[in-house]
Amino acid sequence: MTTPTVRRNNNQPSSSKNSGKPASLPLSTRRFFAWVTEISLVVVSGLVPFGVGTFINQKSDLSRVPLNPVLGATERLVTRPLALPVSYDTRNVSWPTNFLWTLGLLAPITLTAWQWFLLGKTGSTIPKRWFGVRVVTENATPPGVLAVIVREGVGRTAIPITVAYYLWRFSPFFPQLALFVFVAVSMLIAEGMSFPSKLGRRGLHNKLIGAYTVDATKPMPPALLSGKMRGQTTRGNSEQWANQDEEAAIASIVISPESGREISLWRRMRRNPSLTMGAAAALSIVAVLSTLIAAQVYIQTQQNQRAREERNGKQFEELEKRLKSNSNISLEERRSAILALGTLKDDQATKFLVNLLAGENNPVLLDSIQQSLVTVGLEAIPNLRSMNQFLTSELEAAGNNPTEQDLRQRRLHANQRAINKILAVYTGKVNDLDLSRIQLGQSGSPSTSFFGLVLDKADLWGANFRNANLSQASFKSSRFRGLGEDGRIDTYDDWIADFTNARLTGANFSDANLSRVLMNRADLSRANLNKANLSGTRLLAANLSSAQLMGADLRGAILENASLTGADLGAAKLNETDLFGARLGRAIAVGTQLSYANLTKTHWQEADLSDADLDHANLNEANFGAARLVNANLRSANLQDANLRNADLSVADLRGANLAGADFQGTILAPGRQDPSDQFVQTPSAGSKSALVKGVDFTQVKNLDPKQIAYICTQGGIHPRCP
Repeated sequence: MTTPTVRRNNNQPSSSKNSGKPASLPLSTRRFFAWVTEISLVVVSGLVPFGVGTFINQKSDLSRVPLNPVLGATERLVTRPLALPVSYDTRNVSWPTNFLWTLGLLAPITLTAWQWFLLGKTGSTIPKRWFGVRVVTENATPPGVLAVIVREGVGRTAIPITVAYYLWRFSPFFPQLALFVFVAVSMLIAEGMSFPSKLGRRGLHNKLIGAYTVDATKPMPPALLSGKMRGQTTRGNSEQWANQDEEAAIASIVISPESGREISLWRRMRRNPSLTMGAAAALSIVAVLSTLIAAQVYIQTQQNQRAREERNGKQFEELEKRLKSNSNISLEERRSAILALGTLKDDQATKFLVNLLAGENNPVLLDSIQQSLVTVGLEAIPNLRSMNQFLTSELEAAGNNPTEQDLRQRRLHANQRAINKILAVYTGKVNDLDLSRIQLGQSGSPSTSFFGLVLDKADLWGANFRNANLSQASFKSSRFRGLGEDGRIDTYDDWIADFTNARLTGANFSDANLSRVLMNRADLSRANLNKANLSGTRLLAANLSSAQLMGADLRGAILENASLTGADLGAAKLNETDLFGARLGRAIAVGTQLSYANLTKTHWQEADLSDADLDHANLNEANFGAARLVNANLRSANLQDANLRNADLSVADLRGANLAGADFQGTILAPGRQDPSDQFVQTPSAGSKSALVKGVDFTQVKNLDPKQIAYICTQGGIHPRCP
C-alpha cells in the first residue's frame, strides 16, 4: 500500500520579506522572547504595587489598619515550603499599603488567567502575537482553556518548579533562597527550550496536550491540516530537523496509517495474556500478604496496649484504696504509694495526683506528690493547668476572709511549684505546650506561703503563655526561640513562644533570647530586659513603662502604639524598629541607636536622647517637647511637622534633615548659652561644631525667633531672612 506524502507548501512567504520584523528571527528565539515577556508582565504587575506599598508604609504617617487576612494567609502559605521566617498573624499597615499589597497579589493572578484564556481561545497571548507565535493542536485549532491550564499550569510551571524544589530542598545549600531561585529559573528555561524528538523540538508542556508551537506569520503547515499525525521521517531529513523550525519539521512527515504506530501498554497486555495474568497474580499475592501482616501487627499492638492499661488500672485501684483508706498506714507507706502512682503513666493516676496535691497540707507529702508529677512529666501539665485555673477562681471568690484566703493561697502555691519543677526539668521540650491563662505570677509573702516562678537559663521555646500571669517571674538568660524540626534557625518552623496579652510586670528577662517572640499587648511594665535579644519581636501596643532595656537588641522589632514611658533605653539598638505612635515620655535613650527607625507620631516629651543616633529616622509629626537632644545625630532625618518646642538641640547634627513644618518655638540651637545683652547669638568658641546646621533649610520651620534665625544664618543655615 502506498503512503501519501505531505508536500511542503511552496507558497509560504520568505523570511527575507520580513527583515527587521519579529518574523525575521528564528521561531525558537521568538518563542523564548514571548515567554520571557509573559513572565515579565506577570512579575512586574505584582512587584510594582508591592514596592510602592512598602515605600508608603515606611514613609507615610497615614492611619494604620489591620493587614488583609488574605495577604496574611498567603504569606503563611508561602513561608513554609520556602523555609522563610515564621509568618505572624496580625500586622498593622497604612491603608494605601493594604490596598496596594492586595493589588500586588491579585494582579499577577488576573493577568495570568487572562493570558491563559487568550491562549486557549485564540492560540496566542498578546506577547505571542507581538512575536508571531501561535499554539495549535494537531487539527490546527486553538488548544482550549482546559488544555492550556494543563499545558501552562502543569507542564510549563508545576513540573519544573517541583523538580527544582526537591533538588534544592535536599541539597546541602537549603535554605538559601537564592539558590532555589537559580535552580527554578534554570529548570523553567530548560523545559521551555524543548527536547528533540522525532516530531521536532517539542516541550513537555506541548506534549502533554498534543499541541505544537508554530510560526503565525506563515501559512499553516500542511501536516497539521491533514489531521492526526502518525509517521516517520524520510531518510536524510532527520539530521536536518534540529536546525529547522517546528512547522518545517512537521511538514516533512510522511503520513502512514500502518507503520510507525506507537504500541500502547494495553495493546502489549492483550498480546501477552499469560504474562499479564502472572503479573496480576503476583501483585495480588503481595497485597494480600501485606494486608495480613499489617493486620497482625495492629492487633498485637492493640492487645499489648489493652493489657498494659488493665495492669496499670489494677495497680491504680490498689494504690488509690491505700491512700483513701482510713487505716493507720505510716507516712513512709503513703510516700511510697504516691511515688508509685507517678510511674504508672496513667491518665487516671495523674488526675488523682493533681487533686491530691490540691488537698494535701503535709509538707513531706506535698513534696512527694510534686516529685511524682515530675516523673509523669509534661503529660501532667494539662491537668495541673486546669486545677491552677480552678484554684485561682477559688482564691478570687474567697473575698476578705483571711482564713480562706490563706488556705486557698497555699493550695495554689503547691500547684504552681509543681508546674515550675516540671518546666525546669523538661526544659527544651515544651514546644507547643499550652500554658495559656495560667496563674504563675509571684504572690504571697515570704513570711507565710510564697511563690515566685524561677526558670533561669531554661529553653522555653514554643510555649504558649497567652493571657498568662507571670508577674515577677525570673527568666534570666532563658531562650524563647529555638530551632524547628528542620534544625535551622530563622525558618518557617522555628519554635517561638507566645506571650500575647500576658502579664509580665516586674519580670526578669535580662540576657534572654526573645527574638521574634509574640508579645503583643503584653504588660512588661517595670520588667528587666537589659541586654535581651528582642530583634524582630512583636510588641504591638505592649506596655513597657519604666522597663529596663539598657543594651537590649530591638532591631527590626514592631512596637507600634507601645508605651515606653519612663523606660531606660540607654545604648539599646533600635535600628529599623517600627515605633509608630509609641509613647516614650521621660524615656532615657542616651546613646540609643535609632537609625532608619520609624518614629512617626511618637511622643518623647521630656525624654533624654543625648548622643542618640537618629540618622535617616522618620520623625514625621513626632513630639519632642522639652526633650534633650544634645549631640544627637539627626542627619537626613525626616522631622516634617515635628514638635521641637523647648527641646535642646545644642550640638545636634541636623545636616540633610527635612524640617518642613517643624515647630522650633523655644528650641535651643546654640552650643552655648545665648547672651541677649551682648548680641543675638554668642559666637561659638573655637573647636565647636559650627557645621551642625550648615546647608539645612529652615525656610518652612515654624516659630523661629530672631535669636534662632541669627544663629542659623551665622552657622550656614538657609532662611529667607539670612543676608
